[in-house]
This record gives sequence, structure tokens and C-alpha cells, in this order.
Amino acid sequence: MIVRRALSTAFLVCIAGVSNIAAQGHDVYVCASLDVNFVLGSNQNPQNGLYRLRSDGSWQHLGINDPYSTALSVDPRDADVVHIATLSGALRSVDGGVNWRIMTSWHMTQPRDICVDPNEPDTVYLALPDGVAVSSDKGMTWDRRDNGLPDRGKFTQTIEVDRTQAGRVLAGCESGIYLTEDGALSWSRVMTTEETVDDIQQSPHDKDIWLAVTQSAGGWKSEDAGVTWTGLRGVPSGATLYNVTFDPTDPMRMAIGSWTYGVYTSEDGGQTWRTRNAGLPQFHHVWRVGVHPDTGRLYASVTQSDLYLSDDFGRTWEKGGFDGSKISDFEFVPRN
Repeated sequence: MIVRRALSTAFLVCIAGVSNIAAQGHDVYVCASLDVNFVLGSNQNPQNGLYRLRSDGSWQHLGINDPYSTALSVDPRDADVVHIATLSGALRSVDGGVNWRIMTSWHMTQPRDICVDPNEPDTVYLALPDGVAVSSDKGMTWDRRDNGLPDRGKFTQTIEVDRTQAGRVLAGCESGIYLTEDGALSWSRVMTTEETVDDIQQSPHDKDIWLAVTQSAGGWKSEDAGVTWTGLRGVPSGATLYNVTFDPTDPMRMAIGSWTYGVYTSEDGGQTWRTRNAGLPQFHHVWRVGVHPDTGRLYASVTQSDLYLSDDFGRTWEKGGFDGSKISDFEFVPRN
């Protein structure tokens, strides 16, 4: 039986110094954990969970009190329909975050990533520690779809739907990258690695360009829609690379967030890369990077520090709030 429980909006918070960081056109959503040293059974900080940055510079907490909100995805038809992956499972709100329900059962918990198919938004994909699950009814029911994933090595860290083709999905697992073109009914491995694939992203400018980053196996690029992959020169392979992002305002700009090396950026389409850490803390534990599609502003989440912002693509940084937090995901959502 699927257990569902409702949650309600908590409060509105304002962060000093960020009154100008929202931009017209898109709202910024972040999954934030303020209990970075949370232990099961202890009291949770009521400010954990999902936040939205509005045009007046305020951060609105959207009711989820979960210390491990790892990813979110929004229905492209209706920004009030939000799906989020948490320690408890997959949650959904249909009223812009006022109320929430857990949509998965007790044996489908701790998802790592969640992705709505932009071509068929009733379909939602869930990356799980033991494979992949798919919902065809907006998250109401879920089916496991692991055909073609290995019995060992199917821990799935990231999942991304091709924005141009319904049912075409790439999944990053601990044994490589897997591709399906039939809505996860079958999978085939398109890249083999002995390290977990942490993130996969498709270029907003060219549907055939994809990037992927791994734990200690470097960064990778595909120019044929994820069918074949080559290593990124200049990207280190000796430390964990947590995520990668494209700049929606400039097809030549990309960024990577890493544990040891901080922020890496490229401004020539991935041909060369350099560190961009001036203004970041000494220990460059960057969990997440993202680029605002309206302004080109680069966001970086530094674990147990702050959300940092850069208007010159990483050359300089300033604090943007969430002191002492870990931000697991960014989404830039068009306003209704």
C-alpha cells in the first residue's frame, strides 16, 4: 500500500544581500539541507527541504522538512506541479508547494534523482539505489524497469530525459551510462566505467551534445546524443565530480562542481577547462553548480558553507545565503 501524508507551507525567509539575485522569467528552486550533520532519530531543522526564490529577493520554504532532498523536477505544463526526491521517497505537490504527498511505497525510498519527461509530462523517471522506476500517471503509481541493467552495478545516481524525444532516457549508474529509447522497457550500456556516474546533462543549444561527470573517472562528452562518449581533456580524474551544467545563455560555456577542485569552467565548448574559485572558501567542496537562463549568473553550492553567486562565470564570487547548508539541486522554472 502506498502511504501518503500531507505537508503544509512553513514560512517565508529573507536572506540579506540577495535582493537582486532573482530575475524576471524564471523562479529559482533549490533543495537545501540545513542539517548537514543530521542523524536518524534526531530532531530535524524545520527549514530543511525545498525553497523558491521570488522576484523580491525572498526565499520561500515550501513545506518539506526532509534533511535529504536530493533533486526536483517540474511539470513543464504547470509550474505548480513539482516532483521531488527525498529520503522518504518521491513527493509531489500540485499546488506550488503548499501541500505535499509521498507518492512511492515503503520499499522505494532514498531516490537519488527524479526527472519529468518534457515530451510526455505524465511520465516521471526515478533513479534509485537499486535501479530505475517509472510512473506513467504523474507519480500516482510506479513500476520498476531494470531490464538491461546489471544485477550488480545498477545503483542509479542520475537520470535525464532527452528533451526532444519521449521515452529516450540516459541513466548514470555505478557501472556506467545506460540508454533506453522505449521508456525504460529495455536498457543498453553506452559507456562503461568502474566509478559511479554522478550527473548527466543535455545541452539546451544542441540536442546531440551531452556531458557526464563521475566519481574519480573524469568528465565525458557525447556529440551523438549519448551513443558514444569521449573523455574531457583538462578535467581531473582523481577526485569526485558532482555535477555539470550548460549555460543556457551561451552555447560555449559549461561548468563542473567538484569535491576537491571546486568549480571548473569552460568557455570554448569544453575544449579547455580552468578552476574558478576566487572568493570561495579554502576547501572547495562544491556540490552543485547551475546557470540562470535569464541572466547567465552562475550558482555554486559549497557544502557546509553557503550558496555562492558569480556574474562573471566564476572569476569572482559572492555569498547568496543558506549559511552552513548543503544544496543538492537547482532548477530554474518558468513562471506561470
